Amino acid sequence: MTDTNPFEGKLALVTGASRGIGAATAEALAAAGAHVILTARGAPALEKVEERIHAAGGNATIAPLDLGDRDNIQKLALAVAERWGSLDILVLNAAMLGSLSPVEHLDPKELEKLFSLNVLANQALIAAFDPLLRRAERAEIIGITSSVGAEPRAFWGGYGASKAAFDTMLGAYADETEHAGRMRVQIVDPGATRTRMRQLAFPGEEPESLKGPEAVADAIVERLLGDARTGSRHRVDA
Repeated sequence: MTDTNPFEGKLALVTGASRGIGAATAEALAAAGAHVILTARGAPALEKVEERIHAAGGNATIAPLDLGDRDNIQKLALAVAERWGSLDILVLNAAMLGSLSPVEHLDPKELEKLFSLNVLANQALIAAFDPLLRRAERAEIIGITSSVGAEPRAFWGGYGASKAAFDTMLGAYADETEHAGRMRVQIVDPGATRTRMRQLAFPGEEPESLKGPEAVADAIVERLLGDARTGSRHRVDA
């Protein structure tokens, strides 16, 4: 490990790594020396991120994966355990927005999909990779959330409720693992960022007025290198 490659020898897994904050975070971790496992549903998009990482001198492995399939998550964990033995960094970024709608008009099937990806899939990832995280010298878990999980907003009931559940789950996991002193859980709220999800939520907004995903990725790296306590929450405003 060096000052220029603080994550040298570390293994990181980033979900939703095919674009936006996930892709930028994967590239930032690789630039800092980590070998990054990239997961998302679309292999072609993951390959482009992998190519950029390799072109910059970093290391990455793609793992196309539907997070709605719990068995596939377990298979990935077994494959990682067989090849690397442990996992140092887990970034839980993948999420879906769903329709912005009054609570009484929320579609039950879409709401089920929201919770399946935004909550249940993340619990499945924690369950599958917890043994590998515990084998690391020091393990870091970063969860990407939203302000609407903590501050309810009209028409954001579905997505906000899923993020509130996600935050509570991560907070509990932080509390449960704090005694070991070798695992740290942090929650990052990226704030207004130039992503596809933001564009879907605010179609009339000027994208260039927002910070890029790279700013959030840099903030995540700072959080990983910093001394914040487990269970802490950080909002990226700049």
